[in-house]
Amino acid sequence: RPRAALTFDDGPHATYTPLLLDGLHKRGIHATFFLIGKNIEQGDNADIVKRMYEEGHLIGNHTYNHVQLDKISKQAAKEEIETTNQKIFEITGMYPAWLRPPYGEWRKNLDFYVEMFPVLWDVDTLDWKSKNVDSIMKIVRSEVSDGAVILMHDAYQSSVDAALQIVDLLMAEEYEFVTVEELILP
Repeated sequence: RPRAALTFDDGPHATYTPLLLDGLHKRGIHATFFLIGKNIEQGDNADIVKRMYEEGHLIGNHTYNHVQLDKISKQAAKEEIETTNQKIFEITGMYPAWLRPPYGEWRKNLDFYVEMFPVLWDVDTLDWKSKNVDSIMKIVRSEVSDGAVILMHDAYQSSVDAALQIVDLLMAEEYEFVTVEELILP
């Protein structure tokens, strides 16, 4: 069966992430969430992170302030990553091994400073830009293939709606949804 990893950046979001988790749970799908450290601290978002973890989703790091890692010092980049790792650890008891660098920009040799796997994407839905389900679906239909890492965001209703439509569409085409870790590691 073809496989795909559905990934979400910029969360957790107090309104939209729980709606997304409800839809994924109903469909028996696990996704990968790359979290922003400062968003974890807002309101009851720690409870959302705990729910993600308990429901079997993979949790990764998207820096503390959503900074472009190749535009700041290596020490500042390390602090952005480590602070978010600590926030995730405090909730889940596990340090994340996966990092989605904001804007897809990874500083050369940063992996010597942090022991994490950087994760990019194959299909950029541009959901944050269009906020249009039809536009998002058109991109996925034209670009998805076996082994695809699909980039989305869990901060918009349109993204939640599109993500669940993507799951339904690809499951009907016999796709299996896996986490980034399941897709990348044998």
